[in-house]
Amino acid sequence: MDHSELFKEIRKIEIFTRRLVNDRVAGQYQSVFKGRGMAFEEVRQYQIGDDVRLIDWNVSARMNDAYVKLFVEEREMTVILLVDVSASGQFGTTHQVKSHLAAKVAATLAFSAIKNNDRVGLIMFTDRVELFVPPKKGRKHVLRVISEILRFKPEGKGTDLRAGLEYLGRVAKHRAVVFLVSDFIADGWERALRLAETRHDVVPICVGDPREEELAGMGIVYVEDPETGAVHLVDTASARVRDAFAREVKRRRALREQLFRKLRIDYVTMSTEGQDLSPLVNFFRIRARRARRG
Repeated sequence: MDHSELFKEIRKIEIFTRRLVNDRVAGQYQSVFKGRGMAFEEVRQYQIGDDVRLIDWNVSARMNDAYVKLFVEEREMTVILLVDVSASGQFGTTHQVKSHLAAKVAATLAFSAIKNNDRVGLIMFTDRVELFVPPKKGRKHVLRVISEILRFKPEGKGTDLRAGLEYLGRVAKHRAVVFLVSDFIADGWERALRLAETRHDVVPICVGDPREEELAGMGIVYVEDPETGAVHLVDTASARVRDAFAREVKRRRALREQLFRKLRIDYVTMSTEGQDLSPLVNFFRIRARRARRG
């Protein structure tokens, strides 16, 4: 992708995601992800109905009247986009590949964050950590993050979710909201997720394609694994082969979602079929509703 194509693609994603954020996400984002706590703002004279526990006795003694402390919520947070850029992200059988969908998801989350004055950081990984962009604020920074996701050429092809999560633990010293964007076609990451969840608010976003769920009956075909380069001859006309494939996919998905539920982690499932990111919007809506209920 040359510079002009990259600029056009970034601009297209920015227009799409900013409209989505402004219309459907931003307010819910603020309800869902609370700030770090309450910060002292000022004192004022006591009014009937004020909580007596907020009386500032030192100030009250000096002023010879009752004064209370006022606090405001510290809204600023750190949002980390932990994005899988392995070779399987280049797969797609609809109008987009998984990596392009991941870029749109990341852009929506990044613009939501800066609209609420939060900092945004980026970690991209394959079978190793490929790039770390430290958290910062502002539109210029977010455009850099999106640009990196679209243009970056990783050295690795495989997927090591554990490596990404463990690196997160080394660079994010304070609690952050972490969006883990991946197709989760990997093994051995469960313990690392458990550890990350103890320190951060981790939201897995599972990006997939319809053909990864169900084989089409196309006869005998060669299938190449984009991460390993291994080529297999598969008889997709065989109902037994297709059924075995579907069962394995469902088994892996069930195990993954069972772990998320056990850890009480909210997760989002996205498909390259969709263009409106409605699963992400629904996630914010449901979690905002839950937050309002307390």
